Amino acid sequence: MIKLENVTKKFGDFTAVNDLSFEIFRGEVFGLLGKNGAGKTTTIKMITLQTKPTAGKIFFEGKLQTENALEIKNLMGIVPQHLNFDQDLTVGENLELHARLHHMEKLEREKKIAELLNFVGLESVKNSFIKNLSGGMKRRLLIVRALIHSPKILFLDEPTVALDPQVRRKIWELIQNLKSQGITIVLTTHYIEEAEFLCDRAAVLNCGKLTALNTIKNLCAGRSLEEVFIELTK
Repeated sequence: MIKLENVTKKFGDFTAVNDLSFEIFRGEVFGLLGKNGAGKTTTIKMITLQTKPTAGKIFFEGKLQTENALEIKNLMGIVPQHLNFDQDLTVGENLELHARLHHMEKLEREKKIAELLNFVGLESVKNSFIKNLSGGMKRRLLIVRALIHSPKILFLDEPTVALDPQVRRKIWELIQNLKSQGITIVLTTHYIEEAEFLCDRAAVLNCGKLTALNTIKNLCAGRSLEEVFIELTK
């Protein structure tokens, strides 16, 4: 579904991403793993058209990203690491605003918002202000917002950061449910057990370079993913 060919990103003399080439397959959960500064978020920003590569090419379904930007943006839903809701609006108003930005008709907006809030168990807080929600609720709401326009691929940047283990498990269940619906998911995470539980394949980045790419089973080969990760990111 997505293909990177020799993608590089430089900021002045610093190379954040160095000659990346890999593919993301339709319907899989694809993990991007690495320490802080490994290039994960920069890679996501290039794929999602938030920043341009210094060199290399990115393709979506065989189409060059730079020549089909608007069409490609409509295929994507993005869940950022940091919460970025309008705190002065209610849950419903935040979602309404986002749906309008995607030019959805009134009846379509209302139906989709109701369906998604029910899907993640947040229908009871539709009229609550964002500041009154728990951390887990806010994380689920980020995913709802990203799904408003029915994207084919969902990018999750540290979706369970700072959540307690019980809430994290609920987010995992939600991600698995989305995968079962045919949505392709790209996940960046610092939690190795999260990647081991959710991902079909994973790419390990270190200092902007790809050090490994395989299925979780083949990456581990009888060891824990944490052991493999430590070895690959020395």
